Amino acid sequence: MAKKKIGIRLPRQAFNETVERDWSLELESLGSIGNIVEIPADTSTEFAEGAREVDALITSWGMRITKEVIDAAERCVVIGIASVGVDMVDVDAATAAGIVVTNVPDVFIEEVADHAIMLLLSVARMTPLMARLAASGEWFEARPVLSRRPRLLGQTLGLYGFGNVARCTARRARAFGLHLVAYDPYVSELELTAEGVEPVGFNELLERSDFVSLHAPHNRETERIFDAAAFARMKPTAILINTARGSLVDEAALIDALSNGEIAGAGLDVLDQEPPALENPLLTMDNVVVTPHVASATTRMRPETRRRAGREVAMVLQGRWPMSCVNPTVLPRTDLERWQPYPMNRGPNR
Repeated sequence: MAKKKIGIRLPRQAFNETVERDWSLELESLGSIGNIVEIPADTSTEFAEGAREVDALITSWGMRITKEVIDAAERCVVIGIASVGVDMVDVDAATAAGIVVTNVPDVFIEEVADHAIMLLLSVARMTPLMARLAASGEWFEARPVLSRRPRLLGQTLGLYGFGNVARCTARRARAFGLHLVAYDPYVSELELTAEGVEPVGFNELLERSDFVSLHAPHNRETERIFDAAAFARMKPTAILINTARGSLVDEAALIDALSNGEIAGAGLDVLDQEPPALENPLLTMDNVVVTPHVASATTRMRPETRRRAGREVAMVLQGRWPMSCVNPTVLPRTDLERWQPYPMNRGPNR
């Protein structure tokens, strides 16, 4: 039996550089099933042309798989995404074409939860400003500034979305004595209360929370949901934490809200434009901590996401349902074998 072709897009420049391209981690699961086909492409049109003969595609950050690519990839049965977020793939187009889309929703959730709590503490305790005051010799000026901040114990953390990362964040937050509320229309109240989290509506989340931490995917429902109206509902002492996607936030409205004292601060690992323009005000505000989309980064993250993406694609190419399917409505339309009770996603993994 001929081996399957698994397409991976690379910029054309990579083919002109004397660098070793190592796909050994993906091939740990795929080696006996298929071969990696490197597709040199700088545009979706070029990628579409190269994807015509592949049985599967693997993508990651910045490597978009558009409807044009999906329509051209007539042999493709599975798209493997080496991340939690899936907004680099046109999932609707893949679903219409009967292509299974997989992701890696549970590889680095602990790391992102750690980062969310780090941002929360850094903004609450004004760590960057305190460090600058100490380094500039303004030692005694720091305490009066921080003395105006309330203590953490007893404050309320609101979770927008209650997927994997939010659940881990909630467990960490509980250790600091925070009260937990959450809004997620795809999670039942029983699931929330079982985790010791109070279910609330979206407006109540905004109005009651001292910290609002974002853990939802980017889609039509969530795009720019944190806009001027949302910030106007929040407490003037509230802090926004975002380790999800920058496109959940209307950035101009956030800058206005921070500048006008509508909210007190923000901790952001993701921005609407990445990398941001250096003149972006968020980068220089004393009440904002920005990190460069690194919440998941550890020595384990990248190798394990590559291995997991390979395993998911391998399962489909061997005729079995994957462990994690972004578009599970496709599965009954395929000839894939349901090899175990499938944990149907009641909402996107977050």
